[in-house]
Amino acid sequence: MKWTDTLDIAIELAERHPEIDPKTVNFVDLMRLVMALPGFEEDERHCGEKKLEAIQLAWMEELD
Repeated sequence: MKWTDTLDIAIELAERHPEIDPKTVNFVDLMRLVMALPGFEEDERHCGEKKLEAIQLAWMEELD
């Protein structure tokens, strides 16, 4: 997975962290959660606020 795999990341986060409300996660913690996912291949240099925001929004939609 890469930073642009927004939906795949959101699904993985929802499955692995059901106890976390994505609305309350700050971007630093979100970046760490994403980078800890199995199969995630990119590093933080390719990450930005827009990508994290897209992931957070997709995660919220996944839970709805």
